[in-house]
Amino acid sequence: MMKNYGIPVASEGWPFIIPLAIVTALLFAFGWKNTAYVFLVLTLFVLFFFRDPERTVPAGKDLVVSPADGRVIVIKDIFEPTYLKQEVKQISIFLSVFNVHVNRSPVGGTVELVKYNPGKFHVASVDKASLDNEQTAMVIDDGKHKILVKQIAGLIARRIVCYAKPGDAIRTGERYGLIRFGSRVDIFLPKDTELKVKLGDRIKGARDIIGVLK
Repeated sequence: MMKNYGIPVASEGWPFIIPLAIVTALLFAFGWKNTAYVFLVLTLFVLFFFRDPERTVPAGKDLVVSPADGRVIVIKDIFEPTYLKQEVKQISIFLSVFNVHVNRSPVGGTVELVKYNPGKFHVASVDKASLDNEQTAMVIDDGKHKILVKQIAGLIARRIVCYAKPGDAIRTGERYGLIRFGSRVDIFLPKDTELKVKLGDRIKGARDIIGVLK
């Protein structure tokens, strides 16, 4: 699974942060201060984007925690035809470039399936993004329920990272991937799940409870 080695920055960010920091230092060393300040701002933004704070996962039975930081933009009942093949509740979370982009497992259990699908790059907040956009789907079996989570690329995002593999044991709130830069996460829960969020709520991955399974 994804690790941050005790540093509050996602490991995926260092290939961007380190070269930018080196260029910034060289520009200052050669006295090109105006350009150096531009690169300093860019370096700080990328560092901010890849931040990966520790989170306290709430304790309790049958809790579903948020898989991502962001704003709840969709709550609806649908039939999920591809992976779960049943009536479910869909909750969609929109991540702006200012949100933490590390994704967390909403429940503990066994990873049953991970599938990447290439696709389009619609704005992540529109409904068709859930079906048409590039995405990685993960199904987790907690022993009683199967939960589907989708990492969905957006207009700017061009890279989905998922470290989970079929057969992996995963804990509630555990880091399993991220999306660069601006994106969406959809979660599909059993229809009788008691939801704890509403449209417009701003929630934090691993920290906030989005539902209680029956």
